[in-house]
Amino acid sequence: MLSKNKWLSVLSVLAVLAVFGALALVIFYAPLELTMGLPQKIFYFHVSSAWLGMVSFFVAAIGGILYLARGKEVHDALSLAGVELGLLFSVLGTVTGMLWARPVWNTYWTWDPRLTTMTIMGFTYLGYLLLRRAIDSPTRAARLGAIYAIVGFVSVPLTFFSARLLRTIHPTIFGNTGEKMVMTSPMYQTMAASIVAFTLLFVVLLWHRVRLEMAQRMLDSEPEEGTAKHQVAKFDARGEEQ
Repeated sequence: MLSKNKWLSVLSVLAVLAVFGALALVIFYAPLELTMGLPQKIFYFHVSSAWLGMVSFFVAAIGGILYLARGKEVHDALSLAGVELGLLFSVLGTVTGMLWARPVWNTYWTWDPRLTTMTIMGFTYLGYLLLRRAIDSPTRAARLGAIYAIVGFVSVPLTFFSARLLRTIHPTIFGNTGEKMVMTSPMYQTMAASIVAFTLLFVVLLWHRVRLEMAQRMLDSEPEEGTAKHQVAKFDARGEEQ
């Protein structure tokens, strides 16, 4: 059993406060966008969620590379947590995007390049979870999962650049592609605050998920030196084992 980590607890509280603070800025500080009106306010959380979905998959790829290089369970747990959080934030990004699209595009869904590539990316990483569940050997599942997380990351830049390289109606903030959105300084400030708040939340969730995964592995194996129990202590240096 792992003891409570005070730094993680403090960071968790700060993350919750940051998210509520960003919400307050969205409601009371950011002005209405001239073209889209009130529905545009969904944008602040939509962009943050979609962006962190991609960041999560990058973390998963890094975890996969580290696992192949060093063979430590904590790196496999990091890769797994990255994929799970990536899917979570991608779903949040998709749902908020659909709520945004209905009043603006008059439909919840259209096979726009950005939406299409986002769907492909999501199903790509859903396959990662299915692959791991289909393999009985934990070591083999971790190895193949690491390779999958690295190769699957190809879908991430494809999704990111789709609205800039292909013909799309998806709004862009920077660049001359897609539908332009009129942004003011308070809007940019609110967007930055939302991204920071969600990033802090992501770090907290990732830390919790890795600890939880390693604790589960501790229960499933003997607490020998070099196994999950030993490695989680190194990952969470400020935590103490009970």
